[in-house]
This record gives sequence, structure tokens and C-alpha cells, in this order.
Amino acid sequence: MTKRLNLLMVLVVIGLVAVSGCSDTQANGTVTEDAGASIAKTTYVIGTEPYFPPFEYADENNSGAIIGFDVDLIKAIAEDQGFSVEWKSLDFDALIPALQSGQIDIIVSGMTITDEREQSVDFSEPYINAGLALAVAENNDQIKSVDDIQGKVAAVQQGSTGAAKADEFKAQGLIEDVIYLPHVNDIIMNIQSGRADFTINDLPVTLAYMNEQPGVIKIVDDQLQSESYGFAVREGNTELREMINAGLANVKENGTYDEIMDKYF
Repeated sequence: MTKRLNLLMVLVVIGLVAVSGCSDTQANGTVTEDAGASIAKTTYVIGTEPYFPPFEYADENNSGAIIGFDVDLIKAIAEDQGFSVEWKSLDFDALIPALQSGQIDIIVSGMTITDEREQSVDFSEPYINAGLALAVAENNDQIKSVDDIQGKVAAVQQGSTGAAKADEFKAQGLIEDVIYLPHVNDIIMNIQSGRADFTINDLPVTLAYMNEQPGVIKIVDDQLQSESYGFAVREGNTELREMINAGLANVKENGTYDEIMDKYF
């Protein structure tokens, strides 16, 4: 009888501990079938080159903060899809190697979708249409179109499609040389100093600079080529790519995309 009572007491204690443990687990946020809301958000590291207004650039009123069209858009997509983001600043031509090596998860940096880049990364659906523009110093009267660049020097952002276009012109013998620089401001300085005669850069970025700094440069030709921007993820990361595409479609449908467009353009 005593052995039976002792065994019964042990079973009761075990039962109470199990119930208590279950209650503590649910209170601490461990995922159960009925606790889906407690699942922690996934955080993705975003790589960007924050010298590309109005797409991504440093906030003068908040040291260290990055703002811009791309920034607002990916934040809206992240909120829609239930993930959070961290930012990592890199030079533009370091973004794809950083993505491939796992230092970052997404490239959000006004990156043009090209066949060459699609050999290294997977792009989202295009999120904005852009193109290349030819720009010179405001007081330059010698270059009025692409027909006038013979023997001239171009200043371009290294790793950009503008740089690729300048390389194409140089290979064709149309221009004398190409200067590769990390940031748009460096390009403008080289044009102002006379070291370079013109630049080839993304049209929205050139227009934004002209709006912020009137009287410095001007566009002298029609759009050189049409192109689209996309967010990039590592090759084969289908899940993240589909999340970005789904979020992009949703923010376009609910009007958030148009609000961001109005804010920056």
C-alpha cells in the first residue's frame, strides 16, 4: 500500500511539473500551434551605396541614417512581408561580391538589371524604369549631344551601367578616356575642374542633382538607353526573392508605392 501511495504521489508531482512547464513555455513566447503571433521577425542585412540621391543617401539631419526612394520602398515591402532590415554601406562595385560572400542578404542600391549581373545574382521584379543621360557642366557649349564627344573624357561611377556605356564608347574610338570614381559628387567635381568633359549617369539621379544644385550641370541629349532597377538577392534564394516580389506587388496595389514616388519625384 505504501509503495502504491508513493508511486501515486510521484505521478502527481510529474503531472504538476509538466503543466507548469507548459504554461511557462507559452508565457515566454515559444512557438506553439496557437502562438503564431509570437514568432520573431527575420532580419535581413541590406547592402547599399548611400551616395545616390534620390534613391539612397545620407540624411543631413540625422547622422548615420540613410534615406531615399529605395529605402522607403524596401521598408514598406519589409513591413508588408513581416521581416526587418539592417543596413550596411559599401562602395557600389563591392555590393555583388558582398552578396555572394554572405556579408549582406539584399542589394538595395539603384542597381540596373543587366544580363551580365543576372549571371551573378537573382533580381526581383523591376521596381522603377530609368535610363542613362549624358550631362556636362552648365557652361559647356561644346558638347550638345552624343555626336560631340569625340576625343573627350568621361567621368563615371565605377561598376555602373554608365561606366559600361562609356567603356563601349571608348572601345568604339569615340572618346579619349574614362575616369572611374566611387561617388556622384566625385564625378561632378571632376567635371567642374575640367579633368573630365562629361558624365553618363542614371537619368533620375542626374535630374535630382540638377534640382538640388541648379546651375552646375545640364543634360545635353535624349535618354541614351532604357533600363530598370531591381533588388538583388543571392542566386537560388527563391524564398526571399518571392517575398520581395509579393511585397512590391502589395505596396503598388495599396497605394504606398505611389506615395513614395510622389515624395521623391
